Amino acid sequence: MTRTLLITGAIFGALAVILGAFGAHGLKNLVDAQAIKTFETGVKYQMYHALLLIAVAHLPHLSVQAKTAVFYLVLTGVLMFSGSIYLLATNSMTAFDFKKIGFVTPIGGTLLIAAWGVLIYQFFSWKK
Repeated sequence: MTRTLLITGAIFGALAVILGAFGAHGLKNLVDAQAIKTFETGVKYQMYHALLLIAVAHLPHLSVQAKTAVFYLVLTGVLMFSGSIYLLATNSMTAFDFKKIGFVTPIGGTLLIAAWGVLIYQFFSWKK
């Protein structure tokens, strides 16, 4: 699980840098300033959670089960939260109305919160 956490965190981090650069430079003339700001929100949350995965990989007191739970919650949460934000921010560039899938964003956010909840529970459960 440690290797999986590190690889996924690194991939999410690299993609966040690539998407951040695309949002700052490639979208500049394609969408309005609010859409770029929205896109940047997706990038920020993706990067935060990329770093979280890398950090979780190095926490020796977490069980494999806890690491696995955090991994799947973050993986699904980032794909749903940041992914839907990217699509919503670039909605004006496509024929499909991504506002129809806007309900996915808060579900993804809830999964990210749940990942942090697993960590909080684990931290409180550690014996002093």
